[in-house]
Amino acid sequence: MVTGAGRGFGAVVAELLARHGARVVVCDVDASSAEATAERITDEGGEAFAVRVDVSAPADAAHLAEFAVERLGGLDVLVNNAGISSAGTVCEVTPEDWDRVMAINLKGVYLCSRYAVAHMARSGGGSIVCIASASGVIGQEAQVAYNVSKHGVIGLVRCMALDHAAEGIRVNAVCPGTMRTPMLDALSAEQLAALEAMHPLGRIGDPAEVAHLVLHLASDESSFTTGAVFLADGGLTAR
Repeated sequence: MVTGAGRGFGAVVAELLARHGARVVVCDVDASSAEATAERITDEGGEAFAVRVDVSAPADAAHLAEFAVERLGGLDVLVNNAGISSAGTVCEVTPEDWDRVMAINLKGVYLCSRYAVAHMARSGGGSIVCIASASGVIGQEAQVAYNVSKHGVIGLVRCMALDHAAEGIRVNAVCPGTMRTPMLDALSAEQLAALEAMHPLGRIGDPAEVAHLVLHLASDESSFTTGAVFLADGGLTAR
């Protein structure tokens, strides 16, 4: 089950999981984009089911878990990927913008995990992979709402890993640096160049490079890994 899988990084993750044999529930707030991702998977011979979900709505999150169990016969993996960006200082971000970022980036992870954990616990365990960000381990200028939301995701990951280890549920975080996704579409060439220069590798990451880390954490290859935070940030946080 992959949230925010209609486009960008979530779509890449959903398609990679399907290529490795997973039956995938593709969820996104944009129903048509979720259906497009699911169609690409089925065209390649995989199995996928699309569903529209607002991860910040408790009823939607509960329905998503039920939908996945109904279609798949169980739930082994949840990838909490849905998120939005935000810019501004604490004086510039409006209360409405703050609430929206927290609702999607942090509350959405809590809600989807809450309902997924209940099903995983009954079936003997599973893996939850939460997409945080390099922003979740450092401070940044004019990124206060987004940065705080990603710090919160990392805290949530560590707490869930401790709370549900005895149920066989592993929970880990992946923290990408800047990736070439639709979130960057509005940036100018100069802004993109500045982002590239921030990363010691001198470039923006390709989503496929980070998706393989998600695949590893979703699989039994990482069976002794939980509560961990993995950076895939082109060296951004190493300075």
